[in-house]
Amino acid sequence: MTNPETSSGLSSVAEAARQAPGRGLPPVHLWHPEHCGDIDILIRADGVWMHEGSPIGRTGLVRLFSTVLRKDPDGYHLVTPVEKLKIRVEDLPFRAITMQAVDGVLRFTTDVGDVVEAGADHPIIVETDAATGEPAPRVHVRADLWARIARPVFYELVDLAEAAEGRLRVRSGGEAFVLGELE
Repeated sequence: MTNPETSSGLSSVAEAARQAPGRGLPPVHLWHPEHCGDIDILIRADGVWMHEGSPIGRTGLVRLFSTVLRKDPDGYHLVTPVEKLKIRVEDLPFRAITMQAVDGVLRFTTDVGDVVEAGADHPIIVETDAATGEPAPRVHVRADLWARIARPVFYELVDLAEAAEGRLRVRSGGEAFVLGELE
């Protein structure tokens, strides 16, 4: 559902992201433009970004858009200094697709290239999916944006876990994170 007023939405979002200083993230938390409408972008549960029903095939463009993504109380938005366009997200916006354990820290890499180290500022949370009863692990990326931990990565976490007080848990950055209850 692309609003006619946002027909240039993709190009303006891409341009704003390109102008971010250095290789860091744009300061989307400082930008408070008026809501311009919805743009037909969907981040599917499998991490594929779709525009008007077709996958966005350019990974560089997806990475660019991910840098101007923000979650507000009314949902997910691509934000520039002058535009705020609402998008849809089926699950979480990112996927944690790899993990490395280095010197007591679990380092995750997302499908859009973010690298986060689990710890107090980037917790790992495992909830149970109400529909399937399966664990639904996630790791905090930035602001109110999270990455779903991919199943193979979760299995790696389980392999690193220790049993304590009837729970399976991992440690990272001086913090302990519960992966689930032991049966």
